Amino acid sequence: MITRAPDDAESLAVGALDWLMKAARDLDDGVAWPNTLADGQVRPRLYDGSSGVLPTLLDAWRYFADDRYADMALRGARGVAVAVEDWEDSGLYTGVAGMAVALRGVHRVLGDTASGAAADRALDVLRARYDGAGWNDWFELIAGNAGIALAALECGDVDLALLAVDRYAPAAEPTAAGVRWEVGADSIPRMHHMSHGTLGIVYALAAVGRAAGRSDLVDLAVAGAADVVSRNEAGPDGFLVGHSDPQQRHERVERHNYGWCHGPAGDAQAFRLLSQVLPDDPGWPALVDRCWHTVVGSGLPRRIRPGFWDNNGRCCGTAGVLALACDRWVERGDGRDFADVLVADLAARATADGGGVRWSNVEHRDTPSELAPATGWGMGSAGIIRELLRHARISTTRDPRYALPLPDHPPTTAPRRLRPGNR
Repeated sequence: MITRAPDDAESLAVGALDWLMKAARDLDDGVAWPNTLADGQVRPRLYDGSSGVLPTLLDAWRYFADDRYADMALRGARGVAVAVEDWEDSGLYTGVAGMAVALRGVHRVLGDTASGAAADRALDVLRARYDGAGWNDWFELIAGNAGIALAALECGDVDLALLAVDRYAPAAEPTAAGVRWEVGADSIPRMHHMSHGTLGIVYALAAVGRAAGRSDLVDLAVAGAADVVSRNEAGPDGFLVGHSDPQQRHERVERHNYGWCHGPAGDAQAFRLLSQVLPDDPGWPALVDRCWHTVVGSGLPRRIRPGFWDNNGRCCGTAGVLALACDRWVERGDGRDFADVLVADLAARATADGGGVRWSNVEHRDTPSELAPATGWGMGSAGIIRELLRHARISTTRDPRYALPLPDHPPTTAPRRLRPGNR
């Protein structure tokens, strides 16, 4: 029997955690999560596999002080650890680099030395796969060398991060306003945003440049950001840049998006990082404000037409916008109302029954268009739960930080005052 989902962030997260815990599949050593219960395929990676569930379980353990979540995180880490040597992809969201981040996080938060040793093995695998230029032909953040740089940095290996960004200066393409990069070798469209485009590379260069004291990398990041800024189509008060140029698959892909992956909700995260790396330049906070202005005025989360905004997830849906709204709430004090709207929308679009709470996305180009509920970070419940728990923490003046920060999301710089005794 379908019931009405709870409408507050904490209760909604509890129901979704119930569903997520039940979705775990037992392995010989540990547990793993299928992308959907329908396909049953388990993957260890961060985007849509077990590594992406682990940060959510750590946040749940911190929030509720319930050892069920810690125990499940440890079992999940065992499942990821056994896959480290055999998983062929190396990327942040697609491969071993992201597995290293998740395992290192379990080690840091729960003190689990086995997870720490597995994270070390994952870094060893990455070092062994380095071919003198990188790990693959991709420059972007999701699967490419930019994401691997961020993973290495998050795991404390600055030297490995520097290897990962070494190729970007000679590969930069000069433009009228700055520089840009291919998504991957011989790819024709140039993308501009966080997931596959210039701003994801900008983020990695700025982060590694700051950590290594390399001003040349920061300067290269600024040049990349300048190219994207020059493409703004929203006027002086907003910020909206096309998906790609020339437009990739124009018959299937919207020119303008608003989420983390290809829109201002993600662009703002790159500009937030640059404002932290270059705090004396007022232009970066101004760009964050312009991204926020466009997101809030876009009409989201209203469904304008099928396929335009039918994703609830963290990568390219409502939860990714909620992440930015909570950043604004903490840093600028102006994100609460919109964050509440987003939580209400997630509640209205959830499916709730005796099995718990979960979400289905829509792909209007496929038949049937309603997709099976997914478990993972990018398009599934894990990514949504994580942002709901953060909203709940901030609502009760708890620490806004994630238990395990992901390396492409800057920490907030002006945390709210915490109540004494809050965990």
